[in-house]
Amino acid sequence: MAAPKKGRRQPGQGRPGRALALILIALVALTGGMFLSGHTTPRLGIDLAGGTSITLQARSEPGQESAVNQTNMNTAVGIIERRVNGLGVSEAEVQTQGTDHIIVNIPKGTNEKQAREQVGTTAQLFFRPVLQLASGEPAPEGSPSPSASGSPDEAEQGDGDKATEGGDKATDGKSGEPEATPTTQGRAASGALKADATPSPSGSADGKADPTPSPSASEGGADEALMKKFEALTCTDTEERTDAAEGTKPSEPMVGCGQNSAGQWEKYILGPAAVAGTEIEDASAVIDERTGQWIVTMDFSGKGADAFSKITSELKTQQPPMNQFGIVLDGEVVSAPSVQTTLSKSAQISGSFTQESSQELANMLSYGALPLSFVEESVTSVTAALGGEQLEAGLIAGGIGLILVIVYLVVYYRGLSLIAIISLLMSAALTYTIMVLLGPAIGFALNLPAVCGAIVAIGITADSFIVFFERVRDEIREGRSLQPAVARGWPRARRTILVSDFVSFLSAAVLFVVTVGKVQGFAFTLGLTTLLDVVVVFFFTKPLLTILARKKFFASGHPWSGLDPKRLGVKPPLRRARRTVPADPKEA
Repeated sequence: MAAPKKGRRQPGQGRPGRALALILIALVALTGGMFLSGHTTPRLGIDLAGGTSITLQARSEPGQESAVNQTNMNTAVGIIERRVNGLGVSEAEVQTQGTDHIIVNIPKGTNEKQAREQVGTTAQLFFRPVLQLASGEPAPEGSPSPSASGSPDEAEQGDGDKATEGGDKATDGKSGEPEATPTTQGRAASGALKADATPSPSGSADGKADPTPSPSASEGGADEALMKKFEALTCTDTEERTDAAEGTKPSEPMVGCGQNSAGQWEKYILGPAAVAGTEIEDASAVIDERTGQWIVTMDFSGKGADAFSKITSELKTQQPPMNQFGIVLDGEVVSAPSVQTTLSKSAQISGSFTQESSQELANMLSYGALPLSFVEESVTSVTAALGGEQLEAGLIAGGIGLILVIVYLVVYYRGLSLIAIISLLMSAALTYTIMVLLGPAIGFALNLPAVCGAIVAIGITADSFIVFFERVRDEIREGRSLQPAVARGWPRARRTILVSDFVSFLSAAVLFVVTVGKVQGFAFTLGLTTLLDVVVVFFFTKPLLTILARKKFFASGHPWSGLDPKRLGVKPPLRRARRTVPADPKEA
């Protein structure tokens, strides 16, 4: 019979050193990423940091149930986010949850009543004629600010320096290339909305600039109070932009701000609303087959087509910028194309669009026609002091639970408890670093239910260690030494651990899908810690026990090792005495 090869490993031993090195490298990498990102503590949710959390549920109109879809929900998130930012909030979170819920988390220091009014109302989109246009950015020191009134030369000098370089044009999609005259004061829109790359100031044949009509003119203009508001408006100030159109009715003229294609702020005086956004039946971003550029198409209802035809027929005869119409969403001008021909049922907007910018504009136009409304499902307000008390209480509960688990492990498993405690610390370190990194990465915020999930995870993780230790002890009870017991007990323990963790993870996944709001924090944390439990047991606990099984303290079954054969009830095997055969008497 061949002798066994020297140094041959027991089945299931593998290379424990490599597994330990791998998980330690992962921990170092996560810790390094945490410090490099500049975030060393997890983001706290509203219930711990203080603030207001609003849960909105989308409702569709009868017969249009399909309107509640991912695209429309994302558009709604963008609209609400713009509104919340208009309140001067810098750390607000607006995100979808599930298929029909939007969660708005606004940190402490925000007016709750104002925030609820902003996020709970339906978006208002209107098409308004442009009466006056000027730069909305602060004038450099020493230079006069542009005035809406004055001589033609002054108007061109004041506005022309900061006018839009290029613009959007509106067309009906059927006419050829429009011969629009680009203007330094606005964007061009004709029967086909398109932009010229290098516009030049419009002027008459003798070289003099065409005068810009004053908004106080009889053509429709604005009153003196509106002019003063227009001249004082600075669009780079968020609060001023928000307040500019506040309280304005659709039937009244207004002042507003918008960004041109170069990203510069411009301010407008706009006439009464000519067409409501609800008259848009469809808007989409497509590629123009003739030019290969992105354009935005929009179709109006019958009533909307009549109103749009009327206003564009009036605008096409005006001089810039009064041949433009402003697309106004919640008081902000999102686009201001100019018109050179009458438009009706269908129109196209073209210009220096990218895929992203064209889809963004199409979504904004569509939102004015979406049969969506939102109802408040829940509103939670928490002061910073109460949040701090809740966090402290959660940490105390977690600390008490951890101490009780450690006491039980030490009393029952003695030396083996050292492995379990180190494994718990490894699991805690991985959980903490991942939670910190998930904050800036996906917006994860640690709330009170998430803390509860982490506390529950302590028991789940300790349970995996207990399963493994008991399988090893069973093998020792059957008379095997420690190293073979670890090798034979691991496959049986592994199956039990995987099945148990799979059930826990499945429960967390189902809970995450079917719930909204803070309960999802509990489900997410429970699922994350369950996955980490598998990682720690496979790559840390098992390799560590394999290595320590070679040490004399554990291998010899020391009374404090937790693997003492006598304490485990191992009985020495019965040894039978050899039968002696009596010798036959020799004959004399």
